[in-house]
Amino acid sequence: MRKYPKLRFALLAVCTAAGVTGISRGQSSSLYGEATQRRPLSLPQHSWIYQAPAEPKEVRLNDLITVVVDEKARVVSEGEFDRRTQASLKMVLKDWILLRGWSAIPDPQSAGDPTINGTLDSRYRANADLDTRDSMQFRIACRVVDIRPNGNLILEGHRTIRNNNEVWEMSLSGEVKPEDVMPNNTVYSEDIAELRIHKREAGHVRDGYRRGWLLRLMDAYRPF
Repeated sequence: MRKYPKLRFALLAVCTAAGVTGISRGQSSSLYGEATQRRPLSLPQHSWIYQAPAEPKEVRLNDLITVVVDEKARVVSEGEFDRRTQASLKMVLKDWILLRGWSAIPDPQSAGDPTINGTLDSRYRANADLDTRDSMQFRIACRVVDIRPNGNLILEGHRTIRNNNEVWEMSLSGEVKPEDVMPNNTVYSEDIAELRIHKREAGHVRDGYRRGWLLRLMDAYRPF
């Protein structure tokens, strides 16, 4: 090109006339056309399988909400205690007095001075291991008994099941945010604040493993 400057200028003129610039653009294969000519893509307008989520239902006073209770807890505790006491005691009473009237006179002991001599050696050692696992799973329908000024819902529910002599009683109360309530009117117990759950059993099954009053008294005061 250095030997033919006129040819170089001629090529530049041809490229300029043809509209060729330093930036080359490839052919777009998108079904939506050129990026500079199409509207911004959105999922509801351009997806073939998009399904709009269900709108959250407005919860009102006295509506029923199902609470899914799934509570699990585990406690592991280990303790060790070791105490040892040693003591040695030796006492001798050497001087005795005798009160006679308003005066005190010496009174030596003819059988010798009283002497106390003793040794104490005690040791107490205790080991304790505790491993507990608790699980509670059930569903209960609760009623919206109040709505706070900030929109939080106050739930309360009771359920009693009786089968012959067997009775199961369950109660639940707590506070939950309205956005935590799913479209099918269910909420998980882990999303409920100030959660209170009371579960009580009565009947022959309960009588088979419950503690008697004497055993409860012994466990309370631990006499041994």
